[in-house]
Parts: sequence; C-alpha cells; structure tokens
Amino acid sequence: MSKQMLTVDGLQYSNWSREIFQQMHEGGVDAVHATLVYHETTRETLSRLGEWNRRFEQNADLIMPVLEPADILRAQAAGKVGIFLGAQNCSPIEDDIDMVAVMRRLGLLIMQLTYNNQSLLACGCYESEDSGITRFGRQVIREMNRVGMVIDMSHSAERSTLEAIELSERPVVISHANPSFFHEAKRNKSNRVLSAIAESGGLLGFSAYPFHLKGGPDCTLEAYCEMIARTVDLMGIEHVGLGTDLCQDQPVSVLEWMRNGRWSKEMDYGEGSASNAGWPRPLAWLRDSRDFPNLINGLRQRGFDESEVERIMGRNWVALLQRAAIPATS
Repeated sequence: MSKQMLTVDGLQYSNWSREIFQQMHEGGVDAVHATLVYHETTRETLSRLGEWNRRFEQNADLIMPVLEPADILRAQAAGKVGIFLGAQNCSPIEDDIDMVAVMRRLGLLIMQLTYNNQSLLACGCYESEDSGITRFGRQVIREMNRVGMVIDMSHSAERSTLEAIELSERPVVISHANPSFFHEAKRNKSNRVLSAIAESGGLLGFSAYPFHLKGGPDCTLEAYCEMIARTVDLMGIEHVGLGTDLCQDQPVSVLEWMRNGRWSKEMDYGEGSASNAGWPRPLAWLRDSRDFPNLINGLRQRGFDESEVERIMGRNWVALLQRAAIPATS
C-alpha cells in the first residue's frame, strides 16, 4: 500500500513472527507498543528482552527498536516498523526500585503499575477495594518520572489511577481501554478518569479488543469511530490515540497466563467467563495490522479532518512519548 500518514499502535501482544511484522509493514504501521511481559520476574524479563534482541537481528529489514521517541520517526524514514516495549505489570522490578532505571536503560519504555490485581504499587480494576497508590508506588512513580518510563494505568482501579495522575510530574497514559460511557466493563474508564488524563497532558489509546466494545466482536467501525468522536469532545483531540490490544496467533495458554499468572489455582476468566473462556472473535474490520487503513477511512467518514486523523493515528503517541519517555537531565 502507499504510505499515508504516521501510524502508531499503542498496544499489541501477538505471537511475534516475520509474518506479523510483514502485516504491520503492509498496513502502513510505523510503530507498535509491544507487551514484553505480564507476570514475569526480573530474570524472566531479561530473557524476554533477549528474545526481542534476536527478533531485531533476524528481521532487521522490517523492524527496529525504539529506545527514544525520535526512533519512531527514524523507523518511518527507513521504511521499518519501530517497536517500543512495555510491561503490563510491575513484576519486572519486583521489590527493587533500582530496577526501574535498569529496565529503562534496557529498552522498557512503558510500565503498568498493576494488572487487574493489587500489586506492590497500586490497585487493579478487579479488586473489590481500591487502596490507591502504596508507599512503594509513590517512590516508583517518582523514579519512573526521573528515568523517562511512561506510567500506564490501563488495568488499574479508579482511585489508584487518579492518585497516579496527581502524583506524577509527567503525563500518564491509559494505553488500551475505552470510555465506560461506550461500554461498561471493569477495564474501561470513567469520564472523571478520562478528564484527569487529559488535564495532565496524558493520552488514552482506544482498544479494539472485543470485550471492551459495545456489541463485542460485532461492534461496527462506525460505532467505534463515533465512540472516538464523543471522547474527543470530552478529552480534546490531542489526548487520544490507538491501543488496539491486537493479540494475534496466540494459543489459549497465553490467555490463561495473562489472566492467572502464578497467583490462582482456580481458573480466572478475566473479562470472559466459563462459557466464553477463549479468545474473542476478531472484529471484521480489524483482523490484523493490514486493516489499519480501514481505521483511517472510518475516521475520515466520521468527519475528522486530515490533521485530526493524523493525531489519532499516531502523532499524539509520538508527542506523548516526547513528554514522558525522555530521561530527566538533572
């Protein structure tokens, strides 16, 4: 396809392969925030980083690492897909604050403070009581600000999210979720949270994961773009982007690892249920990264002008990373 505009996806977690990297290239995707870990320890995280180093080596004609925001523009200029890595939990640092700087230096640009459950840092959206940011969490937020690691509250509960936004001196992101007004789900966010994200200079990445959408797998592109338009009215055009949560070619065992980690003997179904325990059926208009042009066309048809479409498709993500992912000089 002919290249149309800068495109950044703020979250994918796929069974990475050369075929998937080629699909990103064919869909005009310039950069992707790839989940590195969910519940892995520090040592296991180092192995995941090693696996990505091999992928970069073996697919150097298609992908390159993003270690700083400018690398996204370098990737676009080189005709490659930039990959920036994130953790969907705070497990990579365990209980050691020094690991924040170590992981950032190794290429971890983004870290969620929680993944559904209470963590050492904050409370997840599946807990019945939201205890807010912990003593350790306050220290980690300060350190993440210092080293230029983006704080992500996608799987966090409301009080914890609002406190993180207040405590952080840098913008906070919700890399992959949707407004609760569009679809009530534990993972989706209230207007209060979305307004706080916008007021602090942060960003919401719209999820295309069917469990986060009204109508599930049958959600239409028109409904999705209408959700974006309503959210822009609330947050402003500069505070929204994409975080599709595409999970391609993953076995159910990976879904179970995401939901259960090592913490539960009983099966936890997360956003699913015993009768709907597997991966949801993909959206007809976003089966894989080759379908990103559908999103561009959908936004245009909804009435967004070209500069607004460019912001949503990727410019806002680059601007956010420039504000939050560059280490402090002092």
